[in-house]
Amino acid sequence: MKRTHIPVAALLLAAQMAGGCAGTSATTAATTPPTQAVSDAITTSVQSLEGPAISAAPSEALANSATPSFQVVSEQFADLRVLRYQVPGFEELAPKQKELLYYLYEAALSGRDISYDQNFKHNLRVRRTLEAIWAANQQQISATSNTQRVDQANKLNVYTKRVWFSNGVHHHYSTRKFVPECSPEYFAELVKSVDAATLPLEKGETVAQLLTSITPIIFDPNVAAKRVNQVAGQDLLTTSANNFYEGVTQKEAEAFYAKKADKKDQRPVSHGLNSKLTKDKQGRIVERTWKVGGMYGEALTQVIYWLGKAVDVAETPEQKLALQRLVQFYTTGDLKTWDDYNIAWVRDTKSRTDVVNGFIEVYGDPLGYRASYESVVSFKDLEATKRIKAIGDQAQWFEDNSPILPQHKKKNVVGITAKVITTVVESGDAAPATPIGINLPNANWIRKEHGSKSVNLGNIVDAYGMADAGGSLDEFAFSEEEKQRARQFAGLAGKLHTDMHEVIGHASGQINAGVGTPKETLKSYASAIEEGRADLVALYYLMDTKLVTLGVVPSLEVGKAEYDNYIRGGLMSQLVRLPLGETVEEAHMRNRQMVAKWAYEKGKKDNVIEKVTRDGKTYFKVNDYQKLRGLFGQLLRELQRLTSEGDYAAAKNLIETYGVKVDPTLHKEVLERYQKLNIAPYAGFIQPRLVPVEEGGKIVDVKVEYPSDFAQQMLDYGRKYKFLPTYN
Repeated sequence: MKRTHIPVAALLLAAQMAGGCAGTSATTAATTPPTQAVSDAITTSVQSLEGPAISAAPSEALANSATPSFQVVSEQFADLRVLRYQVPGFEELAPKQKELLYYLYEAALSGRDISYDQNFKHNLRVRRTLEAIWAANQQQISATSNTQRVDQANKLNVYTKRVWFSNGVHHHYSTRKFVPECSPEYFAELVKSVDAATLPLEKGETVAQLLTSITPIIFDPNVAAKRVNQVAGQDLLTTSANNFYEGVTQKEAEAFYAKKADKKDQRPVSHGLNSKLTKDKQGRIVERTWKVGGMYGEALTQVIYWLGKAVDVAETPEQKLALQRLVQFYTTGDLKTWDDYNIAWVRDTKSRTDVVNGFIEVYGDPLGYRASYESVVSFKDLEATKRIKAIGDQAQWFEDNSPILPQHKKKNVVGITAKVITTVVESGDAAPATPIGINLPNANWIRKEHGSKSVNLGNIVDAYGMADAGGSLDEFAFSEEEKQRARQFAGLAGKLHTDMHEVIGHASGQINAGVGTPKETLKSYASAIEEGRADLVALYYLMDTKLVTLGVVPSLEVGKAEYDNYIRGGLMSQLVRLPLGETVEEAHMRNRQMVAKWAYEKGKKDNVIEKVTRDGKTYFKVNDYQKLRGLFGQLLRELQRLTSEGDYAAAKNLIETYGVKVDPTLHKEVLERYQKLNIAPYAGFIQPRLVPVEEGGKIVDVKVEYPSDFAQQMLDYGRKYKFLPTYN
């Protein structure tokens, strides 16, 4: 639950936020794992399309290294934009560091199919069917003048790309199922036209039987309608389509883990983190562990093959130990080993290279137990890290001066490592849609005793900034003063918000002795409360002169720019991500609306935030920034209290009262205004490709290539990293 993952719309409306190929590789024993298929070469073509407005200046490192002709925007379809990012500074790394990053890159991608299967048990079958008919569908576009067939083919293309983007048939953010706009008949015709050997048929299954099975899975919006359901009062497991539970009710799952929980245990393992909960033939609830020899074992075997090679070229003894323990965790599935790995990973502070790899974030589980596979491979941006390090070094000061209750403050904040990273590749739950900030590990006791790592994904944020097309700030900001402040300071404000959210926010506060973990006490509201708590820490301190003293901001105008942005986004602009008539369910959206709406309502008496109608359009205007800061402090105190004390009733009341319901009139207005801008509200990335250069069977260098064709990359990934059976 320690991730900043802001959809593009939030960056756009805040006004915050040329490629070449080099190198060749030979396939040798040094770079080829067991059963690994050789991928075809990726062809490249850039389609330049108008995209969203994000007007932050890129970092100095990126600005100095970026190729002038590099096109960040690749394409736009549905509500999605596909972007590209560069890896500045990679060429300056030592050969062994590049080799290490290459092995971590292969390990990351080797597990990508796990995410598809975790999201929905039929996802791999759907994706592999779509990939099998992709070429035949392209022929329909090029080989006929029949406009109706071309239209059907284009609609199927869009659907396929959406499945790739979302790692399955449910929207990556809303988790609602999306369906093709082409007809089932057109789809069936294509499936029948291809070689049956290329289709994901089960043993003894015919093509006709495949179609009977898969057609409602793809085309019926009522079949597996929601990947993650968070509607209060419903059984959150039986109404969610994710593949974390099967045949188990919410009541049964909660009872199962209640028996495992020991509130006296000061160092509890993360029960359920790496398993599927189901029932055996006798009807007993059992966990299917994700490990070598267990569920997802085929893919994890490949992951640990590459991690093992990374161990041999680790930069430091600390990094080597962490990687060894990660291999041990995937081999055994033991959750105590997972904790040992996280402790070792936190202690690895001297290595410039780093990796996040594992079953980490629990947003995909409505109960917050099971984690999705993800990986982020990176190296430290030395210059940009100075800003975030200045904040991390003052963690104890921020804790001591927090408005939370004294008994909820940490007396000794330890081990906070803060840095800006240059991302090399992302996989699983972290791609194509990506976080912009990460704070790990998630276990509260490890954070308290051993510390944490906070990172800002610098080149990802910069790529958003380079994808600027203008328009949204002018549409939704109230005054010229607000717009000018945003244009001058919103880029820095957004980065600082992420820094403070990750470095100070998630690391702050402590849970009272004898109180369970938030997922046990706050249950389905834990993620939204935790993200709100971290946001409020950032917001509270963004208007503190301490940041001016530290030299990370020139003035409090930076804080004002972020206050404008946050209120505008939480009360209004983020509604663009919801279909008309829907309520808010996604944890980050609930958090932002809850914080903004609570502050708006509580500040009405003093007109702290004013709702203004001008020329038939609604705006939200901050009138008193210091009073708004005070309100943020009050809410932070309450969120920390209910987290520390495990007050489920208070958490539920806050989220359900302020974070869920949507004003339908305002919602309709926002959708209409936003539609005119022609801006897709979400964005994700084509990943760079690492190419090893070998001499005598050994890697002597690694080159970075920048593919520009999203579909081709997805097809190549599907072939090269196909390690799981269709059903697991």
